[in-house]
Amino acid sequence: MHRSVKTLFEAEAMAEGRGVTVYRSIGRKGMMNLDPFLLLDEMELPRDASGAGFPEHPHRGFETVTYMLSGRMKHGDRAGNAGEIGPGDAQWMTAGRGIVHSEMPVASGEDVRGFQLWVNLPAELKMIPPRYQDVAAESMPDVTGQGYRARLIAGTLGGKAGPVTDIAVKPLYADITMTASEAVIDIPSGHTAFIYGISGGLNIQDQPVPARTLAVLGDGDQVTVAARPGARFLLVAAAPIQEPVARYGPFVMNTRKEIMATLDDWDQGRFLSV
Repeated sequence: MHRSVKTLFEAEAMAEGRGVTVYRSIGRKGMMNLDPFLLLDEMELPRDASGAGFPEHPHRGFETVTYMLSGRMKHGDRAGNAGEIGPGDAQWMTAGRGIVHSEMPVASGEDVRGFQLWVNLPAELKMIPPRYQDVAAESMPDVTGQGYRARLIAGTLGGKAGPVTDIAVKPLYADITMTASEAVIDIPSGHTAFIYGISGGLNIQDQPVPARTLAVLGDGDQVTVAARPGARFLLVAAAPIQEPVARYGPFVMNTRKEIMATLDDWDQGRFLSV
């Protein structure tokens, strides 16, 4: 069954971090959650933005995925982990019980453009130890399908598997470029799925989808996208968790009591030792 568009949600420009403009779709009024997704930001930093970025900040209870289109970002945390990602690279960070990290641009002569996606963790995994998975562009398989070419970050597509593994919600995350005027792409039935336009207008079952617009898809096992060759978009899907979401800034738990305990851990200096 082919998926159609349930909802269109245009990304909204807003300030985030230090001197960064993000275009936010998931994670703001009107679409606070799209189970299991908590936030989707398209970020932009001009190449000469001195001091801009995301200085040290905490997370607990979910995972973040950073995927770069251009420029470079350096990641570091209080546990001593560090990494740098550039065009086509990704980083999948599991905050688990708690991490304090920073994400800052590295001078490269390019504007910084990329995405950050927050993916929820089920209750039983919210307090697991944190970890990083740095994913180099060359480790991501290229998938050629009916009318498209994809760079596969996570999940399976066209008989190939992405390099990001051991993720609770079994996500599909692909950067897709049209190679013909129509593409047919497989998506697991029952999974929450969305398409986000990067460049060029799309059309899904006669529904136009402009760039910088999130298209939430109905259920089915395929999606048909019409566009000019060269149009580009993200396709993301994952199994819903179907649990309560309690959220306070960078902390996502299941209950208000757990959020209050998290804030207490932070205030009392226990956050990284729990």
